Amino acid sequence: VQADGTDGNCITFVLHDEDHTLGNSLRYMVMKNPDVEFCGYCITHPSESKINFRIQTRGGLPAVEPFRKGLNDLMGVCQHVLNTFEVRLLPEELRGLF
Repeated sequence: VQADGTDGNCITFVLHDEDHTLGNSLRYMVMKNPDVEFCGYCITHPSESKINFRIQTRGGLPAVEPFRKGLNDLMGVCQHVLNTFEVRLLPEELRGLF
């Protein structure tokens, strides 16, 4: 991850080896924060596997904080989905292998 921006409230993060799968999910999680004024992403070119992810916050909140919280919240949701899948759909002998 690279960060570019002169103002701490508005930063563009460059996420390498990522696409819409992470970009749209992370945008959703970050936008749930009421202190975030704008959050969006774009893929620079179809042949490049990187996204530009921009966050702008209100007030004095640094943009890196909702970025970090969004990533942590997204990891929590993914872990919940995996746990639910293992409990409900996997046979007992296959649990814990994933």
